[in-house]
Amino acid sequence: MIRYFNAAQIPVAARAFNDAEKLVLRHFRLSEDDLRKNKYDVKTLAFLDEHEVRDGAFAHLCKYSYEKPSERAPEGREGFDFYRVCLQDNIILDAVDRANSFIKLSPLMLYIAVHELIHVLRFGDGTADFEAPAEEKDREEKIVHNLTRSALEPVRYKEMDMVLDCFSSQFSISDLYN
Repeated sequence: MIRYFNAAQIPVAARAFNDAEKLVLRHFRLSEDDLRKNKYDVKTLAFLDEHEVRDGAFAHLCKYSYEKPSERAPEGREGFDFYRVCLQDNIILDAVDRANSFIKLSPLMLYIAVHELIHVLRFGDGTADFEAPAEEKDREEKIVHNLTRSALEPVRYKEMDMVLDCFSSQFSISDLYN
C-alpha cells in the first residue's frame, strides 16, 4: 500500500523547506535573490508524475530545461533550468515508522530539505554536474551530506542529532529498512 502525507504532515514538509532556505542562505552567505536564481519547486508523492517516483530514496531531484525562441539571445533561444524536489512520502513515512519513534518527521524533513536545496544550488551554479556518471554522483552525495551537516549545525538538538547519526558512517538510514 502506498502511503501519502496526510493533512497534518504536509505543513511539516512545507515548514521544513522554508526553514531549510534560511539555513542554506545563512550557511552559504547568499541573498534571497541568489536562491531565487535557482528555480525549484517541491511536490509530494500524490502530485508526482510516474518518472518522478523512485524507490529507496527520501527525495528525487528532477531537472527540467525550458527554452523559448528569443530575438535577444545570440542563439535565437533563451531559457532556464528548473529543479523539482520529488518527495517520496511513502519512503519517508516508512523510515519514521521503522525507527520506532526515535526518528521524528520534522527533523528528518529538515535534513531532506537542506540536502536537496544544497543539490539545487550546486547544480544550478555548475559546481556539480546533474548528468554526472554514477561514481561522480556518489562523491557528490558525500560532499552534499557534509555540507548538509554543516548547514544544520545552528539547529542541533536531540531529534536532529538522531537523524544526523543515522547518516553517519557507523549507522546508515538504510538500516531502518532491515
